[in-house]
Amino acid sequence: MADPVLLVAGSLHLDVIVHAPRLPRLDETVPGSTSHQAFGGKGGNQAVSAARMGARVHMAGAVGSDGFAAPLLAALDAARVDRGQVARLGGPSGMSVAILDPAGGYGAVIVSGANLMIRAEDIVFPEGCGMILMQNEIPADVNLALALRARAAGIRTVLNAAPAREVPPALMQALDLLVVNRVEAADMTGIDEARLEPETAAEALAAMGPGAVIVTLGGDGLVGVAGGATFRQPGRAVDVISTHGAGDAFLGALAAEWLTGITLEGAAAFGQAAAALHVSTPVDRRGAVTAAAVRALMAD
Repeated sequence: MADPVLLVAGSLHLDVIVHAPRLPRLDETVPGSTSHQAFGGKGGNQAVSAARMGARVHMAGAVGSDGFAAPLLAALDAARVDRGQVARLGGPSGMSVAILDPAGGYGAVIVSGANLMIRAEDIVFPEGCGMILMQNEIPADVNLALALRARAAGIRTVLNAAPAREVPPALMQALDLLVVNRVEAADMTGIDEARLEPETAAEALAAMGPGAVIVTLGGDGLVGVAGGATFRQPGRAVDVISTHGAGDAFLGALAAEWLTGITLEGAAAFGQAAAALHVSTPVDRRGAVTAAAVRALMAD
């Protein structure tokens, strides 16, 4: 029997990345050093990450009719992601502008474009689909409709609630796994970020209905709640080149590994190792971050 399929329903953005000595303050212009374009969007990044980890990945999303569409589609092809459900729509594709500092930190602005025109009724679950992975860069009603359909079909549902926005109770209750970072956890629970205790936040989110919750903490690791039990996993110490896309590398790797039947805690540890390799690998060599490389790091 073939391995189960991961369906990623989400955004596709062409990222314009600018390198600067620091992020600008309000009303300030900061001279940058270099710039380049890169494939992005949380949906696209997570799909590519999962494919690099060996999963059979289908992407459902949309691009526009502009010059950004071709490189977005080419990147999915290069990663061997099935893009049969990526619609070509009139108007602009999604894009973002990100500013990276020398320490690897970044800030970004997204312009959603075609991603806001995705329709749930146009998306079908591919044969053998075992999991759907969603994010908050497409309309909330699309995520809800897909999660409800997946739950009815016995397909595992995962939502990366990023960027933060209100998640309808019906969607929370249809999730097998909710993944957020510290900022998103604070926004969703109403706890001030400066006083947020990750374990308490994870437990509060779990009480809202998802089957399991993971709160990622960057270099500090993660906390999770699964089966009513809270767990914590430390981060991995690596030399950071850039944190841009680290969360997506984690999500894609976690989903790919969880599809194999491993426990959620085991899949999260695999995702952490993949993210550690991602942030410590030069951007132009991240295609070499494979499942074998992740397992080698975990065995070290």
